[in-house]
Amino acid sequence: MHTPKGLTEQLGLIDLPSPTGAEGHRERLRQRLLTAGPDSLNDQDLLEIILFLALPRRDTKPIAKALLARFGSFANTIAAPVNELRSIEHMKESGPAALKAVQAAALRLAKAELVKQPLLNNWDRLMAYLNAVLARERVEQFRVLFLDSRNRLLGDEAQARGTVNHTPVYPREVVKRALELQATALILVHNHPSGDPTPSRDDIEMTREVREAAGVLSIVLHDHVIVGNGRWLSFRQEGLL
Repeated sequence: MHTPKGLTEQLGLIDLPSPTGAEGHRERLRQRLLTAGPDSLNDQDLLEIILFLALPRRDTKPIAKALLARFGSFANTIAAPVNELRSIEHMKESGPAALKAVQAAALRLAKAELVKQPLLNNWDRLMAYLNAVLARERVEQFRVLFLDSRNRLLGDEAQARGTVNHTPVYPREVVKRALELQATALILVHNHPSGDPTPSRDDIEMTREVREAAGVLSIVLHDHVIVGNGRWLSFRQEGLL
């Protein structure tokens, strides 16, 4: 079956040939990455290299520029919602998929640094991981870190997603999941998309309810962390727990 040229481009089945000189530019960026390391690349360079793989026959320089103009930085770009990435001209499906794969790899690498280590003794790494997961979320997300008797990570699970300023939390469900994982301790985490990590009255009340529900079964609530944009707040450190 023959597919019209215009339709194949819309479906992402082919890409237009890259303009003359683009391949030399790509090779220079590849060699800089491999010889001088990632610090030698700026945000646009790094986006271009990722998009080379997803859009091999496109000139990715203008696409990378458009992404940075829209989202402001490399980190904001890979964390952007898929539908917004799709809105950038020539991204098709493969472009957003490549960027989301990079984001997933970064989060998995950060999480790997925490596994099998007592989290309470690796607070800086934990905060770096939570900031990467939540700081750029557009809506509130409530997560629970489930810990074993040595405070090592058994699971990090998103329990609920809400609106820009509210997420429903059910203490009974949190405790039920802790029992399923045989967790003996918890750290609650959620984000404030406004960027201000100051807890609300609802945040404080919910934390009290989870602590009481968990305490009945001898499960310890170590902390509740609220992540803002570049800032975070610990209930334990603030004397709220």
